[in-house]
Amino acid sequence: MNTFIPFSLPQLGQEEIDEVVDTLKSSWLTTGPKVEKFEFNFENFIGKDVKAISVNSATSGLHLALEALGISKGDEVIVPSLTFTSTAEVVRYLGADVVIVDVDPMTLNINIDKIKSAITSKTKAIIPVHFAGLSCEMNDILLLAKEFNLKVVEDAAHALPSCYKGNKIGSLNSDATVFSFYANKTITTGEGGMVVTRHLDISNRIKIMRLHGIDRDIYNRFQSKKPSWNYNVVAPGFKYNMTDIAASIGIHQLKKLPDFLIKRKHLADRYFDAFSDLPIITPPNVKLGGVHAWHLFVIRLKDNANLSRDAFIQILSEKGIGTSVHYKPLHRQPYWRKRYNLKDVDFPAADSAFKSMVSIPLYSAMTFKQQDYIIESIIEIFND
Repeated sequence: MNTFIPFSLPQLGQEEIDEVVDTLKSSWLTTGPKVEKFEFNFENFIGKDVKAISVNSATSGLHLALEALGISKGDEVIVPSLTFTSTAEVVRYLGADVVIVDVDPMTLNINIDKIKSAITSKTKAIIPVHFAGLSCEMNDILLLAKEFNLKVVEDAAHALPSCYKGNKIGSLNSDATVFSFYANKTITTGEGGMVVTRHLDISNRIKIMRLHGIDRDIYNRFQSKKPSWNYNVVAPGFKYNMTDIAASIGIHQLKKLPDFLIKRKHLADRYFDAFSDLPIITPPNVKLGGVHAWHLFVIRLKDNANLSRDAFIQILSEKGIGTSVHYKPLHRQPYWRKRYNLKDVDFPAADSAFKSMVSIPLYSAMTFKQQDYIIESIIEIFND
């Protein structure tokens, strides 16, 4: 195959293009009617009377959720090492400290026992990350949170539309759940995210804080008979609102999500079948009642693979196949390592996974012909 197969690619159609053009022609580009529609549709998709508040990134959403929960200087928030830095950095935005713990060696989700051993009198919240689209053991986490009076904010950047024991992620009894619509996610708005909560006080606070601490949404201000300039700043907020242009894309991406999931699952199943006899550890699948979003397909090379992870990535690159690594763990990142004096030996599961893991292409726009080439290339590597 002569053309390069990227690690990820969004699947956009004429519906998204037409909706964006409609928005441009309307002359209302910022937070407005399309954002309201996207939020309403998202609430209906998740169900269970949740409130959905759109933001310009999942990072913004995590920040707003923690701020709404009152996390501040002197507090501690527990996060897994195997995650993107945004999961932890938002804690530092608020002056609180991050407590980084290891993951489960099989699921690569946060290790429940490590959470419990990390709890101190300063601990105020837990941020479980649904790694690659596989939900964490949320019942155990929520029971632990209840026992120690802790808040739970789910980092669901990978987890749309994951389910845990028959319930969609976003509908559980956590304080808030944050989704990502970045370009490589299961649906995209280019940049963007959504905070979902059942708690009215949290949703109200987030709505205020996402736009400068102003007590009236911009669209409602300009549609109201009350003068648009007559608003009150009730808190030192942020500039985290989603635009109608982004929401225009999201409206149709959300409609297509069920079909996207079917394609992703089919692609994942084909990988499982193809790699069953190779020196590869394939991702864990869901338990009964669960749904895996298949945002990522992360393989790990076994010791008998006879080549390093980096060499494997290089060979695939030479064959025109894009890959990634999710992630270089937080305990190996210079800032976190230095600030909290972290050592590899304290994170054996995350460290071992990192040394052998590769994320190979899995996205709904990928053709089966492209996947066949990826499969053939990987088999060839191990048969040489």
